[in-house]
Amino acid sequence: MAEENQTENKADGIENLKVLENIDVELTVEVGRTEITIRELLRLNEGSVVELERLAGDPLDILINNTKIAKGEVVMIGERFGVRFGEIVDPEKRMESL
Repeated sequence: MAEENQTENKADGIENLKVLENIDVELTVEVGRTEITIRELLRLNEGSVVELERLAGDPLDILINNTKIAKGEVVMIGERFGVRFGEIVDPEKRMESL
């Protein structure tokens, strides 16, 4: 009887996940951040460079709906950019940030 309930619970869980599979989420790859003043913002123009807090070569943050889920690196796929996932954030830590 207990085994039958576990099988039913697994089947229900799989069905619940299938419902979620088609929900759109926003994936963002963050190169880095910095803070600037309004004065600095107003002085930006074409060709301006803003220094970021992250070092060159550091892994990029990969976010889903503004929640960090992984670190990765930029790759080229033909003529397009892509991102290769590296270190995945532990799901429990992801839940803490919600």
